[in-house]
Amino acid sequence: MATSSPFSFLGDLAGRVGGSLQPPAWAVQEFHQRLVLLLNHVLMQEPEAMERLLRHQGRTVLLQWRQFTLRLQATPAGLVDLAPAGVLPDLTLTVAEESLAALAQAALRGDKPGVRIEGDVQLAADVNWLAEHVRWDLEEDLSRLVGDAPAHAIGQVARTVSEALQKFVGLAAGRRGRL
Repeated sequence: MATSSPFSFLGDLAGRVGGSLQPPAWAVQEFHQRLVLLLNHVLMQEPEAMERLLRHQGRTVLLQWRQFTLRLQATPAGLVDLAPAGVLPDLTLTVAEESLAALAQAALRGDKPGVRIEGDVQLAADVNWLAEHVRWDLEEDLSRLVGDAPAHAIGQVARTVSEALQKFVGLAAGRRGRL
């Protein structure tokens, strides 16, 4: 006899509530601006990434998940900026997984979500290269604020917590498979 988790209703509730709530437009705009700043900070650490984006200057990528969208445009500096409203995307990437919980579990396992790709093949290949190779060295940035030793200690704690979460998600997924 298969049994379900007593907390399975939380996933259903989060899906229903999340689908009906919309953040205010100003909050979305501020979030997008901050995200662009973070992306550019990370891109500036990787010259190869900037070279790849430079080849696509002026091209637009539309990222979609459920009702959320983000339009990014490659700049002449090899970075990204928010695309002007109304610009047709050269590439559209749509996350196929609707469930936030499933996306979070996949991320904790180190899996990439399924994505539907429409548009420019070369731009899609370079965006995939960026996703595969560009990583934020958070510990390095943190060391500039608090010093090397505290940043390393904080990084070690974060890695330990991340490994524990990955093991927990793996165990939970294994239990579901046996039920």
